[in-house]
Amino acid sequence: MKMALLHAEQTPTLRKHQREAAWQAQRRERLLLSAASAFILCAALSLSLMRENAVAVWYAVLWLSCAIGAHLALNRWLPCRDPFLLPLVLLLTGWGILQIERVAPNFAARQSTWLVLACLALIGVTRLPTNLRWLSRYRYLWLVTGLTLLLLTIFFGSNPSGGGPRLWLGAFDLYFQPSELLKLLLVAFFASYLADHRALLELPVRSRLSAVLRFLAPLLLMWGACMAILLWQRDLGTAMLFFITFVTLLYLATGKLAYALGGVILLLAAGAVAYYAVDLVRLRVDIWLDPWRDPQGSAFQIVRSLTAFAAGGVFGQGIGQGSPSYVPVVHSDFIFAAIGEEWGMIGALAVIASFAIIGLRGLRLAIQAQNRVFRAYLAAGLSVVLIAQSLLIMGGVLKVIPLTGVTLPFMSYGGSSLLISFIMIGLLLVISADV
Repeated sequence: MKMALLHAEQTPTLRKHQREAAWQAQRRERLLLSAASAFILCAALSLSLMRENAVAVWYAVLWLSCAIGAHLALNRWLPCRDPFLLPLVLLLTGWGILQIERVAPNFAARQSTWLVLACLALIGVTRLPTNLRWLSRYRYLWLVTGLTLLLLTIFFGSNPSGGGPRLWLGAFDLYFQPSELLKLLLVAFFASYLADHRALLELPVRSRLSAVLRFLAPLLLMWGACMAILLWQRDLGTAMLFFITFVTLLYLATGKLAYALGGVILLLAAGAVAYYAVDLVRLRVDIWLDPWRDPQGSAFQIVRSLTAFAAGGVFGQGIGQGSPSYVPVVHSDFIFAAIGEEWGMIGALAVIASFAIIGLRGLRLAIQAQNRVFRAYLAAGLSVVLIAQSLLIMGGVLKVIPLTGVTLPFMSYGGSSLLISFIMIGLLLVISADV
């Protein structure tokens, strides 16, 4: 009887604290969105004045509508959420659309259309059951679906640009890259599988070697199938991203440094073999080691990228004032070079800091959700994917590492990449609302 009365007294207090926490989170998100909106609108106005047309302003108005709509919808259906994720993601996306309008205007309308779809998908994820059992219980179904779509690209794949690897499925001028979807499904599979078998992984390897091998066999089989298909398609950047995610999650699940060291050794060994066996890998490594050997030929893209960063200096040339269009494919793989030229080192550091905060907030959610193992691994996996993909492409554009050819999340042109990245953020928001 006393416990019931105590619970009845605590319930109104708990609800009051929850309402206060939700109000504070929404208020903080609203302030951050206001700052992001001011930045995007000022940048769009500057670009419109330079262009002497209002196209950029219309894109900014569309972006603002998406931001307001997403904020209001999440206030209703997911009140207690992380207040930093949505503003940072929308800031990077709006910035990317304006930069695409600057360097490749023909692609900006498509990217804006994908932004609307991505925001709807993010809201849709929050309307699904928040226990996420639909994602963990059917892990093999989701993964087989992703692998099937990936296999279909071998036979029916195309490339919207007309040349290069055929990594897209499409019809009626609409294209989707299955490897982007597989990126999400593979993280969900790893998280679910590791959560269900965590106790087995924690056993000493010597005492239960056969049990550990039985545990790792399905995991390695699925991961190996993904890697084989991606290598067959010469999608080396995505293959490396999957490898990094797999090794990181395995290390987080076990806490054993041997798995991480083994993964690094395997990565180096695979890179050495690929250098001598795959022409594309050898070309990219040679360009990374010495781009000035052929600056007008095979290394032209990376040389122009370095020149763009050098021209930007600390404060940049100003939006619309640089010449980033001289960098090939600048609207996609090399959009970070356009940021570096027109916004300078300050703009580049702002982009890096934004991705760092997104990754840290995701890893913070993983720590807070340790009592729910699947959610913890899922949050960690999604965060690792976004961090690793950002570092791979930014490092390649800066010639810190060999170029991998992945897109910069939220900023590069690419509808499937933007859509899946927003769904990942939606899942992180769902996790943040219940930790």
